[in-house]
Amino acid sequence: MKRLALSLAMIFLSLMLCNAQYDKDVFSFRGRLALSENRYADAISQFNILARLDSTDCWTFFYRGIAKYNLGDLRGAQSDFDNSVRLNPVFTNGYHYRAITLSRSGKYDEALENLETAISLRPGLDGLYYSRGVTYFLSQQFDKAVVDFDRYITKEPKDPSAYLNRGASYLFLNDTTKALEDYNRAIKLDRFDPEGFVRRGRLYAEMKDYPSAIADMDKAITLDTTNTFAYFNRAIMFYESNDYNSAMRDLDRVLVDEPGNALTLYNRSLIHAQVGNFEEALADMDHVININPDNVLAYFNRASFFCEMGRWLDALDDYDKAIELYPDFAKAYLNRSYVKNMLGRNKSSKQDYDIAQKKVKEYRDKNATDEGSFADTTKKYSSLLALDADFAKKGFENELLQNRDINIRLKPLFKFALSSSRDNMNYALRHRYENPLIDMFISDSPVSMAVTNADSLKAPVFEKGIEASIYGDSFLSAGASNSITDADRMFIRGLYSVQSKQYAAALNQFDQAVDASSSGEYAEYYKAFYRLNRGVLRAEMIDFISSIENNVQTLTMDDKGNTRARVRDQVSRTYDYSEAIEDMVEADKLLPGIPYVQFNLGNLYCLSARFVESVESYTKAIALYPYLGDAFYNRGLVLIYLKDKEKGCIDLSRAGELGVADAYSVISKYCEEDKR
Repeated sequence: MKRLALSLAMIFLSLMLCNAQYDKDVFSFRGRLALSENRYADAISQFNILARLDSTDCWTFFYRGIAKYNLGDLRGAQSDFDNSVRLNPVFTNGYHYRAITLSRSGKYDEALENLETAISLRPGLDGLYYSRGVTYFLSQQFDKAVVDFDRYITKEPKDPSAYLNRGASYLFLNDTTKALEDYNRAIKLDRFDPEGFVRRGRLYAEMKDYPSAIADMDKAITLDTTNTFAYFNRAIMFYESNDYNSAMRDLDRVLVDEPGNALTLYNRSLIHAQVGNFEEALADMDHVININPDNVLAYFNRASFFCEMGRWLDALDDYDKAIELYPDFAKAYLNRSYVKNMLGRNKSSKQDYDIAQKKVKEYRDKNATDEGSFADTTKKYSSLLALDADFAKKGFENELLQNRDINIRLKPLFKFALSSSRDNMNYALRHRYENPLIDMFISDSPVSMAVTNADSLKAPVFEKGIEASIYGDSFLSAGASNSITDADRMFIRGLYSVQSKQYAAALNQFDQAVDASSSGEYAEYYKAFYRLNRGVLRAEMIDFISSIENNVQTLTMDDKGNTRARVRDQVSRTYDYSEAIEDMVEADKLLPGIPYVQFNLGNLYCLSARFVESVESYTKAIALYPYLGDAFYNRGLVLIYLKDKEKGCIDLSRAGELGVADAYSVISKYCEEDKR
């Protein structure tokens, strides 16, 4: 009998092991399939599960690292590649892709060390030389880059990208003939890739051969009518050919897809001014300054528009700002001297003129040692700005990402809300916050509800009215309606009023629920839920008022990765969230340990400019529930705001790993290493 029991146990164990292996294979297949279909967030979800099932498989971390890399999460990718080579010290792919990630982060020496390790493990893997060539290129070792691309091309003579990259290397070695030959070869190998035509067109433009350059851009646009990079470059070429109308059309086309692209707006503004459309020029330059308030050339040129329009005081303000941003800007002093002279401020005008002359002399002395500055009065600061000749970068979006107008909002507050159905999902292999009191409160409710911070929750329809459902007289009724108190019913009425956008009524109903006498075993604890929702409602009513006034405060980050609290119309105003904060604090006292309460406090402290307390509250929320991705996301934004970029970006990486898809667009914008 014992032998039979033992045999049955062994069989059962074998089945469990087989099932576990099957599950791992399924998740691995799903993850790799998602990778191949560029569904990177889905891939991360699958590999997260695999990492929990088996933390010793180097391929799991390797594949997840690739997904993170493609979403722009370089820190997260490097962490996963680190794990892959830690688990398998002879894992060539791990070293290879870690090198690529390090290279993207600007850590070229470390990248080259990893590539050397990978090459020592598999010297016959041609792709390693290609990657090392790119790394040499990015680290400005162009001669070594050419050698590696030569070796790669010897083995892979039909790869057009290798010719494009070797051509770029030749350009930086000032060998335009060989660069042109490589671009021609790349185009011959693949006539349907617009990249070759774009690069060759830019080379023709560098050579002042604008007809050939425009012809190549025409071809690139024919192949890809959405290639805004090609439209932008063709606009510069049209401008240099004195075809302003065509240049303007191309810039307009870029702004259809990239309405917040500061570089394009800047150039269009200058063309408007050149043809005498100063109102349009002002509108575009105002937008540029709104996107990047520290753009000295934007103020300098807008001042010149004001001068043309006779608006001397406005011009004076802009020259003041330009000089404040760049005190060595001699030409701004000269122009301000002229404006002050027009305003009759002769003494101050003479002072500016003398300062300008002094700075010009300083510039000429420095220029002998090849040091330039804005003191150069011979330079035209009203000329169009073109992109740097970095031919290795691919994609207009990446090149101009830093010039976009992007505002980032915190993930919203958590609250109880009515739902069209109860959540009966299977939570296997899914992290879900569990709290017995919250679960019981929801299950006992006569109507379906959920705790959420999403706006996508489908609202129920009460055909017989909310009262019928509250008292269990409707098909939508559920739970144990006889076990709930009058305070619970008032709270549910408040949820219904919120759903109906009757905020004043909802606030009154939440007040009554909070103030009701405690009756029932858990009534006092449930008051924490009433206060949570009342606090959220109070905050949302403030946000609603502020949105009407167009002064919604957001965390806005500029092109240098700096952050600041800013209102849309630049008018400073502070809103009082103290009552909402008080409700959250009281909720925490009544029922400590609810992560949603701490998360909400984090948001409310942030909106009140109490940023250190905000970070502390998010940290408490994460300690209570480590899988609350939105808390990592919000804390990451606040940390970046507080200039702690490294920790902030780590938080954003973790948020992305936990399924917060928005994290990756923020990471790609603000967590790239500064290579300037």
